[in-house]
Amino acid sequence: MSTVTPKSPALPWKARLFLTTFTFAVDASRRSNGTINRFLSNFLDLKVSPSKKPINGVTSLDVTVDPSRNLWFRLYIPAAEVSGSHVSLPVIIFFHGGGFAFLAADSKPSDDFCRRLAGELRAVVVSVNYRLSPEHRYPCQYEDGFDVLKFVDERGFDEFLPVNADLSRCFLAGDSAGSNLAHHVAVKVGGYDQLREVKVIGLMAIQPFFGGEERTESEMKLVGMPIISVERTDWLWKAFLPEGADRDHPVVNVFGPKSADISGVKFPATVVFVGGFDPLQDWQKRYYEGLKKSGKEVHLIEYPNATHGFYAFQEFPESSLLITELRAFLEKQSAKKSMI
Repeated sequence: MSTVTPKSPALPWKARLFLTTFTFAVDASRRSNGTINRFLSNFLDLKVSPSKKPINGVTSLDVTVDPSRNLWFRLYIPAAEVSGSHVSLPVIIFFHGGGFAFLAADSKPSDDFCRRLAGELRAVVVSVNYRLSPEHRYPCQYEDGFDVLKFVDERGFDEFLPVNADLSRCFLAGDSAGSNLAHHVAVKVGGYDQLREVKVIGLMAIQPFFGGEERTESEMKLVGMPIISVERTDWLWKAFLPEGADRDHPVVNVFGPKSADISGVKFPATVVFVGGFDPLQDWQKRYYEGLKKSGKEVHLIEYPNATHGFYAFQEFPESSLLITELRAFLEKQSAKKSMI
């Protein structure tokens, strides 16, 4: 049973301004006919270029996977003092949030966060620019995510990865919709035995975007929160799912009435982050419980005062706590792998 209370989180003015602006951009771009005004959404989505010159100790470059579907990723590599050949670096395959319909790998919030992950976790980060709905519905996003993983496995060391990248210590990660994507890519990896170099040993699910036909207590009580509302998530799911599907589709309600049993699927150790002011928190906790009941290693970390997207703002104490917990999870799973 949820214990949320319908009060408002205390937000610094900078965070409140950004979240209000982003929410406005999403609402202004969405059309009642289920399409998006891409000119407006792109105009309001600040993009940044890759940088060969280190920014906060991290360089970045863009790598094309398939130009026919605009599939590419931004690669983040810690600077020389961190990424010398004697230092082994784990690899994080990251999927950005945005409800499957908004943002991109070169959006400023995505770029800032991935640069931070690379620098503070001392990891190579591959940030995937997957296709967006409603122009490209399910399963396009999952195909893109898995294809990037295969591309990294097959061509990484030949073309773009530093020599000290350790693909045997690969983590899938994502925020919001990106966590949903990471989960389903992980399930597919569990039944795929043709990866040569990549070994997925962990999944970092930051406020994952799941749902269902049911209205949970947190969805009903936490009204007026930044970014997330029942009306917005309903619209996003409708824009994403195949025509005629409802929110109990297994891609949305992963442990719901239509979902498949994954107890026999090889699945990486997982850490799930939940915010106390996130209307999606009940679905996120059910995800944790579902993995646990399926016999998977899973850890739940809750931040009672955090709203959806808190990690984008370093002034939030929870943002620093998140990085600390991610580092601990990465190091723990890496240590376990080295003992095998």
